[in-house]
Amino acid sequence: MSRYDSSSHVYYRCQYHIVWTPKYRLKILNGNIGKELYKSIYVYSNMKNCRVVELNVQVDHVHLVVRLPPSLSISSYMGFVKGRTAIRLFNKFPYLRKKKLWGNHFWQRGYFVDSVGMNEEIIRRYVRHQDRVGKEEEARQMLLGLEN
Repeated sequence: MSRYDSSSHVYYRCQYHIVWTPKYRLKILNGNIGKELYKSIYVYSNMKNCRVVELNVQVDHVHLVVRLPPSLSISSYMGFVKGRTAIRLFNKFPYLRKKKLWGNHFWQRGYFVDSVGMNEEIIRRYVRHQDRVGKEEEARQMLLGLEN
């Protein structure tokens, strides 16, 4: 993979670390829902000529490192991905729509985004090993709870 991408008159490297959560941060992105979401993010990113560098779907949030072309804003990319994945998940798993909590909104309104610069490998490693980080954090929280 080249360090830079190019189009007709530009060389670019617009790479971002993005994190977003389901509504109410419900822990539902596991099993088949998580697998479908994982595939969908790749499909919809390719539709917008974006390249997924790292992707990790946790039970209550999504970590994504993605390269966007300079012609596409992060907000329009996120609106597209969150909107399309929500529609796809609601159609593929109709029981999700039956929960009165959703109100036809699968994702939380906002998201976190940070540009990836020189610390790319550190961020990619963090996203890749998010499972382990989450489990270590849960263990630490449990220990703290037991001490109190």
